[in-house]
Amino acid sequence: MSILSERRTYVDGTWITGDAVIAVENPADESHVADLTATPLAEVERAVLAARRSFDAGTWADRSAGYRATVVHAMIDHIEAQRETLIDTLVAEAGQPSRFADETQCRAGVAVARQTIDLYLSMAHEESNPVPVDDLVRGRVALSIRRHEGVGVVTAITPYNAALIMALQKLVPALMAGNSVILRPSPLTPLSSLIFGRAAEAAGLPPGVLNVVAEEGAEGATLLTTHPAVDMVSFTGSTAVGRSIIAQAAPTVKRLSLELGGKSAQIYLPDALARVGLGALGVVARTAGQACVAATRMLVPQQSKEEVLQAVSAAYASVKVGAPTDPTAMMGPVISAAQRARCEQFVTLAEQNGAKVRFGGGRPEGLDRGHYFEPTVLDLPDNSNPAAREEIFGPVIGVIGYRDLDDAVALANDSVYGLSSQVYSGDTAAALRVARRLRAGAVNVNTTVFSAYAPSGGYKQSGLGRERGPDGIREFQEVKHISIGELAK
Repeated sequence: MSILSERRTYVDGTWITGDAVIAVENPADESHVADLTATPLAEVERAVLAARRSFDAGTWADRSAGYRATVVHAMIDHIEAQRETLIDTLVAEAGQPSRFADETQCRAGVAVARQTIDLYLSMAHEESNPVPVDDLVRGRVALSIRRHEGVGVVTAITPYNAALIMALQKLVPALMAGNSVILRPSPLTPLSSLIFGRAAEAAGLPPGVLNVVAEEGAEGATLLTTHPAVDMVSFTGSTAVGRSIIAQAAPTVKRLSLELGGKSAQIYLPDALARVGLGALGVVARTAGQACVAATRMLVPQQSKEEVLQAVSAAYASVKVGAPTDPTAMMGPVISAAQRARCEQFVTLAEQNGAKVRFGGGRPEGLDRGHYFEPTVLDLPDNSNPAAREEIFGPVIGVIGYRDLDDAVALANDSVYGLSSQVYSGDTAAALRVARRLRAGAVNVNTTVFSAYAPSGGYKQSGLGRERGPDGIREFQEVKHISIGELAK
């Protein structure tokens, strides 16, 4: 494997080294991947001030949308040219199967990034605003304009499970809107994000417009969410950390865009039970359940629950768990020993509260090194079980029976989360009626769409704001109203 060679971070157009290092571990075999320099806290501060200076000076924000598009496309060109090395880097630092790193992170990430540029260019960022006739006459108003412009300095904090694509989803709309950005990747997977500093340098992005900082702890992240020179925080991660960010950002009333946790439900109407095996595989294949949108609650007719448990267990028995570099392996490890321990803890809690393990529940045989956990099927007695309430973020699915469709909707909505849901039925109209009643930011009926044009985000404690789609671009913009009239004589 040939991973990215850069080991420094990027501040104000220069590469930074420091005394402290971040040791990156390969979760597949617990080997040491690389050391990279941790950005000193003083340099994180300098990154904020450089971003502030570059935005206020208009070196990027005042350039035309067409110019910004050309530069951002050049950045994406650089990233795309490093695809093979990026794949190896993502596999090494995150333990992701090569196909996920290639198809989802690199190929889909680049496609969404380029689509985002096209979407931005297709949108109106300054448009006439309707004015009642009486106001036109009385106020001598000649024109009312609604203008969308960059919010300013943006902190972008990305998670370990999809470091590259999540960064692209934040950086491209933020940069296209004219903002200056500080990217802070997860300490568990920082290597792949250094490509953005190289891409900015290669494309000629002005100094200070994009900065990439890395750290082992959270001191720098706290500075980036509290600093008065930062206007907005875009974060993807757990609800617990999201709550902390809300509190940290409150004194300076920052704009927040938060994609947080989920406990998504997949609902099967009685005519769609033949699909439960495929739906269960979607939870664990490639991601090992480490996806905020993973539909880890499977809701099925109570009378068919035993049949479903057998089908889902058979599907998981077919999953080959193994090294991410093994092309025949469908699932790799979870990110860390702590995350594997969390999976074990929730399986135990589930059993203590009346659940039964129908498949899995421990370390796969023959994999003594690496943070592997078996794909696991839980027979949950009801929706109050801890495994039905909390986001485990691992390859664990719970099957819950419902009495009728009203009960299925109530069970799906009985959660502090509301990120994503799925509904399956050959009767599309019936499935759509269920979908419209679900309290979730995205509901997939028999299929899914992932593109720059389709927004994602959560209800309730699954987050604030949206990513992707026109709404995702507007997250990185302020709205200014300009009224123009003739000077009274």
